Formats: sequence, C-alpha cells, structure tokens
Amino acid sequence: MGRSLQKKLNHLFATVTSDQGREYSHEQVADAITEAGWTISASYVWSLRRGRKTNPTLRHLEGLAWFFGVPVAYFSDDAVTNRIDQRLEELKAERARLVELMQGSDVQVMAMRAGELSASRRKLLMEFLDVIYREQQAARDADPRPSSDSVEGSPGGPASTA
Repeated sequence: MGRSLQKKLNHLFATVTSDQGREYSHEQVADAITEAGWTISASYVWSLRRGRKTNPTLRHLEGLAWFFGVPVAYFSDDAVTNRIDQRLEELKAERARLVELMQGSDVQVMAMRAGELSASRRKLLMEFLDVIYREQQAARDADPRPSSDSVEGSPGGPASTA
C-alpha cells in the first residue's frame, strides 16, 4: 500500500523548499494558492499535514499540486509519486551542489564581474559558458571518470545535469 496523503504532503514540504532552503509555512502555501485562484486556509493545510483531514477536494489538491509543481496525480497514483519523488531528490541534490558552488570564491568573483557587464555582454558571456558547459558534459558522457578539471566533490549522476 502507498503512502498516505499526509506523508506525501509532508514530503513535499520537506523537499520543495524556499530559496533560503527553508520549509514553506502553512500560511505561505495557503496565501499563494489562494492568490492563484484556489481557496484554502493555512489551518486546513495544517490539518492535512497532521492527518486530521484526509479527504480534500479536487480543488484543494489542484492548488497544492500547483504550489509544489507536481501533477495532481502525485497525491493518488503511487507510480507518479515515486517518479516525482525521485526527480525532486535529484533536483534537491543539484540545488545543494549549486549552493556549494556559489559559495566558492571563483564563482562569486565571476558572478560579481558578470553583474557589472552590460546586458548584451552578459548574454554573450552566457552563450560562451553554455558552449563550454555542453563541451564538458559531452566529455563527461564519453568518459564517466572524473576529469582533472571537474569540481571536487560534485555529483556525477543525473542531478548534475538538471
């Protein structure tokens, strides 16, 4: 038997986090969903997460699915849930890797310098970086062994290309 709605929703809260890496509050979720056109209260979200409410309307599920960026079937189809959860874990790992990279001084210096460029020069720089990135990915795909110019500690799995 699959996980309950409560467990699925709690997993989304734990996995799909704010830009600061924090869990969204019930108020943030309810406000965003309501602003987008569905009606839901923070206390109802809390009740779903605690298992006190177990039979939400389709409209509630649509709003929650929209907020967390998953299909509505996430809440009812275990195959969809498993597939989405795997992808969310990959994205979470990629996000952690990017945060780690951004904390590196080289990346910060590049970002600061890029921020001082004109819009047209930033576009040119992004195109250049895209070419280098694709070249590195192609080389990595051809030879999965870590290269001497790979980032130390970076994952080489599917999340590194997300």
